[in-house]
Amino acid sequence: MVDLDSEVPPLPPRYRFRDLLLGDQGWQSDDRVQVEFYMNENTFKERLKLFFIKNQRSSLRIRLFNFSLKLLSCFLYIVRVLLDDPTQGLGWSPIIWVNRSLPLWGLQVISDCDIVGFSSFSLKGNIWEQILRIPFLLEIINAVPFIITIFWPVLRNLFIPVFLNCWLAKHALENMINDLHRAIQRTQSAMFNQVLILISTLLCLIFTCICGIQHLERAGNRLTLFDSLYFCIVTFSTVGFGDVTPKIWPSKLLVVIMICVALVVLPIQFEQLAYLWMERQKSGGNYSRYRAQTEKHVVLCVSSLKIDLLMDFLNEFYAHPRLQDYYVVILCPTEMDAQVRRVLQIPMWSQRVIYLQGSALKDQDLLRAKMDNAEACFILSSRCEVDRTAADHQTILRAWAVKDFAPNCPLYVQILKPENKFHIKFADHVVCEEEFKYAMLALNCICPATSTLITLLVHTSRGQESQQSPEQWQKMYGRCSGNEVYHINLEESTFFAEYEGKSFTYASFHAHKKFGVCLIGVRKEDNKNILLNPGPRYIMSSTDICFYINITKEENSAFKKQEKHRKNHESKLSYHGASRLPVHSIIASMGTVAIDLQDTGCRSGATLALPAEGGKEGRRPSIAPVLEVADSSSLHTCDLLSDQSEDETTPSDDEVSAGLEYAKGYPPYSPYIGSSPTFCHLLHEKVPFCCLRLDKGCQHNYYEDAKAYGFKNKLIIVAAETAGNGLYNFIVPLRAYYRPKKELNPIVLLLDNPPDMHFLDAICWFPMVYYMVGSIDNLDDLLRCGVTFAANMVVVDKESTMSAEEDYMADAKTIVNVQTLFRLFSSLSIITELTHPANMRFMQFRAKDCYSLALSKLEKKEREKGSNLAFMFRLPFAAGRVFSISMLDTLLYQSFVKDYMISITRLLLGLDTTPGSGFLCSMKITEEDLWIRTYARLYQKLCSSTGDIPIGVYRTESQKLTTSEVATLFWTQTSQISISVEEWEDTKDTKEQFGCRGNHRNSTSSDQSDHPLLRKKSMQWARRLSRRAPRHSAKTAEKINQQRMNLYRRSERQELAELVKNRMKHLGLSPSLLTTNVPKLQDRLVNPLTLDEMNDHQNTLSYILINPSPDTRLELNDIVYLIRPDPLTYVPNAGPSRKNSFCNTVGQDTREETQL
Repeated sequence: MVDLDSEVPPLPPRYRFRDLLLGDQGWQSDDRVQVEFYMNENTFKERLKLFFIKNQRSSLRIRLFNFSLKLLSCFLYIVRVLLDDPTQGLGWSPIIWVNRSLPLWGLQVISDCDIVGFSSFSLKGNIWEQILRIPFLLEIINAVPFIITIFWPVLRNLFIPVFLNCWLAKHALENMINDLHRAIQRTQSAMFNQVLILISTLLCLIFTCICGIQHLERAGNRLTLFDSLYFCIVTFSTVGFGDVTPKIWPSKLLVVIMICVALVVLPIQFEQLAYLWMERQKSGGNYSRYRAQTEKHVVLCVSSLKIDLLMDFLNEFYAHPRLQDYYVVILCPTEMDAQVRRVLQIPMWSQRVIYLQGSALKDQDLLRAKMDNAEACFILSSRCEVDRTAADHQTILRAWAVKDFAPNCPLYVQILKPENKFHIKFADHVVCEEEFKYAMLALNCICPATSTLITLLVHTSRGQESQQSPEQWQKMYGRCSGNEVYHINLEESTFFAEYEGKSFTYASFHAHKKFGVCLIGVRKEDNKNILLNPGPRYIMSSTDICFYINITKEENSAFKKQEKHRKNHESKLSYHGASRLPVHSIIASMGTVAIDLQDTGCRSGATLALPAEGGKEGRRPSIAPVLEVADSSSLHTCDLLSDQSEDETTPSDDEVSAGLEYAKGYPPYSPYIGSSPTFCHLLHEKVPFCCLRLDKGCQHNYYEDAKAYGFKNKLIIVAAETAGNGLYNFIVPLRAYYRPKKELNPIVLLLDNPPDMHFLDAICWFPMVYYMVGSIDNLDDLLRCGVTFAANMVVVDKESTMSAEEDYMADAKTIVNVQTLFRLFSSLSIITELTHPANMRFMQFRAKDCYSLALSKLEKKEREKGSNLAFMFRLPFAAGRVFSISMLDTLLYQSFVKDYMISITRLLLGLDTTPGSGFLCSMKITEEDLWIRTYARLYQKLCSSTGDIPIGVYRTESQKLTTSEVATLFWTQTSQISISVEEWEDTKDTKEQFGCRGNHRNSTSSDQSDHPLLRKKSMQWARRLSRRAPRHSAKTAEKINQQRMNLYRRSERQELAELVKNRMKHLGLSPSLLTTNVPKLQDRLVNPLTLDEMNDHQNTLSYILINPSPDTRLELNDIVYLIRPDPLTYVPNAGPSRKNSFCNTVGQDTREETQL
């Protein structure tokens, strides 16, 4: 056994228990030294310093006492002057000697012998520096003579310039203010200190001059104090009446000295004051604590403030009536620029907007902005930065700093890149720019103009834009743009209270029929998730929050019931055409909408008779009523589900042979943290990275261009600079589970830079997704990626071009590239993203387009009227072919009033998927659907059959000209020899069309084809024309020569088409795939409006009608926006479903196969 005592050494003697009891006498023999710290503070001098200088409170008391003594000495001097008689002396004696009584002498000795001030010079550092200071010299001049008079009484009446103590009082006041700020631990404005110094300096100058002139003039005019005051004021104000003047030279010399001192000291003080004033104007000062406690304010934190950002925020924020009394405090680290300064000087904004220059990372600046009392804090990122990741990092730090300083302040944060979003999950509301941007671009490809729809919904408008316009489409478009999303509790609502216990589709249809409002979603009281169109099986509850689209919210509406006489009782229970539909007159006045209502009830038994001319054997004879409670036997699932079931059970032979059976599930890999899981079409096995490259073959396939793949559906091409994580949100909505497999479009990513492996890991599970490294500037890259087979070309604004020396030039490269695409491939649908909304006017620019010029004037008029949507009438924006992500800034601003807007927008765009919530899709009105006739009947048909909720219509119209314009264009066209020839000899399937050059509004030139025979015959015809024609004037001859020259001239369209054909031949692509939209000659003679350079986008205009009135007539090719219920909440009926044009989700105008 091991002896433990032998292993553990004994404790030293000083650590034994006996030593603990007896004390530490043994320590006295140790070689230890006791060290005492801060011994220098124990000296008498340091103790005096601590009391008089370092201790703020005691120092403040000492300086206050010193200041009082100096004021007392000045007051005693005035008393002595008033009691003195200057007539007693002769000559210069009154200047040297004065009459001072003994009590007055004693008080002056006490007040002037400042022992504390006299001895404190040795406590502040170098003694010689203290001796040479002006305050010390003044102390010597005033205190030493009085001390001498104590020991030599004969000199008690000697004159001593006690009035110079005013300067010592000024110095003591300055020190006292500084000690006061240190004592209360609060930094007062430097402006206050400088104003105080200036006023005290001016008073000291005047007081010194008054006392000096009065004393010196005792040997001259014997002026009183009031006369001296009068003289000094008149002199310093440069008035100089001359009625009071000094008589002896000492007083004159004093006046000269005082004027010189004033000319030196006062300008310096004024310069410092002006400098501080300018700096305060730059920094903005402070937001008053009193105002922060009595008024409400929000704080806007930005890294750099541009005028567009400021005006968008102010216009949207103050568009809400309840925010009119709020203040906006802008906290920005940069100096206010000239444009922002001019705007903030406008009375409308100067009283409500406060600009503070400072950083959100400094607690002092957050305190100046009173962040802890703010109602909300908006933190916006700078999207014009070259490094957008660095801009996000700055935003994240600002959000952390604000949350640390004011934990209870609601945060509204804008972030640029989705991978940085998880750092600010604590914020109350977050908008990620790239998420929303790519999701809207994706939906634009399958639901036209989704970006315009979302932009109009998140902007505040009264629907009064362009109501004075002579064009009907502008009136309808402007009026419907005033629709926004509002919410109300069902039991408190006049719109929806009567539908408690009814199905959601029943409530939505009847609320639209009766009130003209569109119910789109609900939220349960015990659930935070919003459900868009939960379907007919959802039963409305009294505690539900209803979300609806209307011109204004219900609280601002007044209801008037219209009584109408009906001939019989049956007319109350059935419709008889469009004339019996409820007509809603919406009168906007003073912020309140009055809605005229008919006496309509719940018509559960109403039927809509099918017109005789529209009846078909396969169609039901009437529109079924919308049931109060859903019946599974009467509810028909949409083609979407039937297509899915058919696709899953019976795949086509092509799919079996190619092995393209898709699975449904959640993507196994997300490129960033925080992406919402979405149920998608996926491949059973991920594609090798080499197979994702479109333009290069690999060991698995040998395809090197889009033609070789033989896609059945048209392509969607995305031109971007880099494959950012936000691009993932472009793919997900296009591969969502509710998209039919047969309608999935191949996606080609045209990237300037190769993607990284993380991005490829995320997209390799999606079917028909490819990438290619190339540029939109290169025609060969465009042809390789299949631009001739594409249905949509999406051009994303490049990050490297977002910053430019001139802000609005950031979009220059994108605009020119899109214009080139527009000229080369006129039939291609191009969707473009721009940085600045003002640059939308350059999209598809035509300099001689009179109609575009008219729209430009209309935009200026609407902007002058104060419209927030002045750009909405630009044709590319109205058609959904261009948008700017900055338009979605208002989504963050609106969230302050409508906290649900971000959630609803994410659900509409497919960024979030909530079980039971519907999704946005569209359907096209075909000839078979025109029997429905009106929007109200369509609403009923959808609600009763598929449970879809329509929310708007995308309408395309032809631009029509007057009869005179048509005749002018026709004769101009025929007089300029418009020739079109088709070649049928060489190829069987290929047709080359040649047409004249013109425009649908003005045409002055003609075309000439490249065919040699045609050119020869045309020249012979021109020669005969010149020989037979009589001799005319020089003007006529010049005109004929011009026509002759036009025969040699090819049209611009033909030149561009020839360029594209040559490049396709060079790349080994078949030029037969290139088609042009040049009409035949006989078609031109029938319809002169179909001119060259006039494609589907140029001769039509498209616009959106959000929640149109029920009596709106449906037109051919209208695209209706639908919120379709979640298919996973339904069980498809057994057996194949009967297909009709009603349930087809339309992504593009055509679905024919592309012949490769």
